[in-house]
Amino acid sequence: MESRFRTPTLTPATLLVNEPGRRYLRFVQLEAEFTSEPFHGEGPPPEHAVKARDTAEDAGLSADFGPLGTLVRGDADALLDALPAIARAALDGGATRVTLQLRQVGDETSEPAVELHSALARLIGDVERELGGKLDTLDRAAKQRAVRLLKERGAFGLRKSVSTVAEALGVTRFTVYNYLNRDQD
Repeated sequence: MESRFRTPTLTPATLLVNEPGRRYLRFVQLEAEFTSEPFHGEGPPPEHAVKARDTAEDAGLSADFGPLGTLVRGDADALLDALPAIARAALDGGATRVTLQLRQVGDETSEPAVELHSALARLIGDVERELGGKLDTLDRAAKQRAVRLLKERGAFGLRKSVSTVAEALGVTRFTVYNYLNRDQD
């Protein structure tokens, strides 16, 4: 006997949902947050970031462009198909590293795709590696250099970054502001 119900073909964009007494397909939306490095401080965004964003938009994805990353949203199939081209555009534009995070839209159990604190933590970690130690163990001149490097990489464009950097340096927010002002002179 032939079944009159066809089993659907599932792709990354569909999810078969089984609930008591109900069975249905749900179309899956994804978010991808990607960052490309090197970061630039003030001024226009780097070419590699612009090329990656433009490639995402050309693929029909909505893009939120920020100083430390780009968040794109769309149908799971479209987004997953576009990811290699986005990475290629960033690398062709001069990126030395592309970092990616994916999550399902509406998945309340996962962390948000954009983790501003993790971006800041990564920037702080990069500066610590560059300067050869934890920021709170550095002497004053090295701490001032750390603040300058973080500023150049756009760290202070993030919300509450001064507090986080002050804590990492083992100084007050006032001291971080003094370092930032001294750098302008």
